[in-house]
Amino acid sequence: MRNAVPKILVVDDEPAVVDLIVYNLTKAHYQTITAGNGRQAIELARQAQPDLILLDLMLPEIDGLDICRELRRTSQVPIIMITARGEEVDRVIGLELGADDYLAKPFSMRELLARVKAVLRRTQHGVASSNSILWGPGNLRLDIESREVFGDSYPLALTRLEFDLLYVLLLNANRVMTRERLLEQVWGYDFAGDTRAVDSAIKRLRASLRAVSPEADAIEAVRGLGYRLKMP
Repeated sequence: MRNAVPKILVVDDEPAVVDLIVYNLTKAHYQTITAGNGRQAIELARQAQPDLILLDLMLPEIDGLDICRELRRTSQVPIIMITARGEEVDRVIGLELGADDYLAKPFSMRELLARVKAVLRRTQHGVASSNSILWGPGNLRLDIESREVFGDSYPLALTRLEFDLLYVLLLNANRVMTRERLLEQVWGYDFAGDTRAVDSAIKRLRASLRAVSPEADAIEAVRGLGYRLKMP
């Protein structure tokens, strides 16, 4: 059961940054807890079960990438990474490890709150709402009510984001979905977002589908536009 008031774990080793983020989140009626290093972040993430984690990449002891990697072994808690402008490689790695989104410093509090709202809206309500089954390529079966995916007779381990992405692609099978459209429908953005999050999520989803069978990965890139899931 999720918290009535969303609980957000803020992980950063700069007290001034933490204070500013906490102040603005509190004004927006979110609960907050904070961690100043990696070990504390992992412990709080497991004990307090936050609805969202704002995770700075540059941390003492354990950095943000290792935290993300560790949490994704057992949890699908939404993670928004906070990076410096020059950390392009780390940003891409973080998305590939399963982070839901990222913010590059310096960012405005308005942008942070918009990202938080969008991620929470998607993860708390999801894009799937009807109790039905969707069939995909390679005998994939999406149970929309339980939010599970099966390849033949065994379950496929997808993150919440990957499930929503596959669901939207299946609903629009054989139709080109632009990256901006996917950001709107899957991430819940009603503002311009960075499309690299889409590319990283597609890459993870395709790897998961190929683990079932080559036929299950029917997602193709459409140059200059976006992606299309091909179905007979």
